[in-house]
This record gives sequence, structure tokens and C-alpha cells, in this order.
Amino acid sequence: MARTLALFFVAGGTTALLAASSGTDHVGRRLAVAGAGLVAAAVGAVVLRWGSAFPRVVLGGLVTLGCALISTVVLVSPDPTTAVVCASIATFVGVMACFFADRRVAVAHIATAVTGITAALVLRGDAPVVSAAALAVVVSTLSFVTRTLVLRASDAGADALTGLANRRGFDEALDEHTRRSGERLSAGLLDLDHFKQINDTAGHEAGDRLLRRVAEEWRRAVPPGALLARHGGDEFALLMPGRTGAETLGVVRHLCSLVPDVSVSAGVAERRAGDSAAQLMRRADLALYRVKADGRGAAALHAVTAPEAIAS
Repeated sequence: MARTLALFFVAGGTTALLAASSGTDHVGRRLAVAGAGLVAAAVGAVVLRWGSAFPRVVLGGLVTLGCALISTVVLVSPDPTTAVVCASIATFVGVMACFFADRRVAVAHIATAVTGITAALVLRGDAPVVSAAALAVVVSTLSFVTRTLVLRASDAGADALTGLANRRGFDEALDEHTRRSGERLSAGLLDLDHFKQINDTAGHEAGDRLLRRVAEEWRRAVPPGALLARHGGDEFALLMPGRTGAETLGVVRHLCSLVPDVSVSAGVAERRAGDSAAQLMRRADLALYRVKADGRGAAALHAVTAPEAIAS
């Protein structure tokens, strides 16, 4: 989200700077547009450098700031053509909102952007009202088409039964975090013991109900920033950016305590220097295998001499 927002601020600032340099009349207005463009580019640079540490609410506030900058630039543009060009930057707001905000927040951002550029174009008095209306339609349509595509794409990474990420969604997130060489990263695999017996004796519907119950209990308990996924069958995966293996083992133990009537085996690994995504998960799987070989119902951290039993 931070990287995309930074890109849009830099692109919007560059657009404003180019629009401001396209003529020699109304020097004061062109300088105002250029100044707003420089502010936008500077905000983009700051977000690119430090934005990953910003809370989501701060990034959302920057989207609102972007709306205000766009409307201001449209209002002070030296001519109608420059105003319409700058108003088109509002498409960035729509795309940003539809990618990263929930439906209500996305609608609010889009409405703010469209209302702002429409009002600014009308207040100018020299831009055709029909142009303002047409641009508002384009921005709104592009935004909601983007949201539809985003929802379809996100479904591809979600498990239909539990609503958690599926293996594809987990692997994509794992690959992204693994590319961040300086980031501490741990992962866990959690397996429901004897799950096949439940399917065989009580039926698949009972097995599905158990998976949904476990997923819901665990979903509410995972720390912010962590990713819980149904890795396949009765196996769940936990990705813990910024956490040590020992911390992740503690989280896994807590998750398993939430379903005391279900025996769970778990393996945890912390990424080592040079580890690929596959190597990290292989070490978590080795820890899980050792737990199962030692009798199940426990959690182990890879390279720890003995598995630590899950507290009931």
C-alpha cells in the first residue's frame, strides 16, 4: 500500500509539473501548480522511504491529502486544459482506494475526489460543465471496475471454506516478505491430528465444520501483521513478519490452546540468512515431522533439541 501510494504521489506531482510548464501565461498560477506538484512528489518520496512503518490510518489520511491537492491544483490552473489534465489525476485516488480500502472507505475516497474536482472545475467558470461531468463518470467507472477486478483477484488467493488465505495467497505473501532481505521472518505449520478419522466416522460435513471453527478461533487471535492461511486439507500455515522463531512458537502455542478439544501438531522455523521461501517452509515442515514422529500434540521450533508441548 505504501509503495503504491508513493508511486501515485510522485506520478501526480510529475503530471502537475509537466502541466505547469506547458505555457508562459499566468505565471503566478503556473508557479502555484508547480509548487503543489513539488509537494506531492516530496510526499511520495517520504512515503516510499518510511511509509511501510506508517499505520494504515495515516496512509488513508494521505489519500485524503491527495484529494485536496488535486482539487487545489484544478482550481488554480492557468487554463481549462491544464485544469482538466490535473483533474484526471483523481483516477489515482480511485484506483488506490479500490485496491487497499474496504468498500465504505473506498466509496468515501472516490466521492471526495470526484466531488472535489467537479466543484473545482465548476467554480473556475471557464471549464465546460460537461467536461467536469464526463471526467467524474470516467473516474468513478474506472474505480469501480478496478474494485471488481481486485475482488476477483483476491478470491483466487482465498480459501472458500474458511475465508482464510489459501496456499496460493500464503505463498505470494511469503515470497514478498522473503525478498526483503533485512526483515526478520518466521513461519509455522499447524496440522490437526487424526483429522481423517473425523471425516471417515462423522462425515465430511463434520470435518468442514471443525475446519471453520478452528479457522475462526485462530483468525481472531493472530497478531496484527501476521497471515494465517489454510495451507491445504487439515494443515494451516502462519506467517509472522518481524517475529523470532521463539515468539512465533509462543503464538502457535496460544492458538492451539484456543481449541483444547483438538489435538494439533505444529512446526516453526525462523528464516536464516540466505534462506529462500522454500527453505524456510521446509525447515518448518521438518519440525512438524519431528513432532508427529514423537507422538503428535506438540509444537517444535526447528533446531530445538526437543519439542515443546502445547499448553492445554
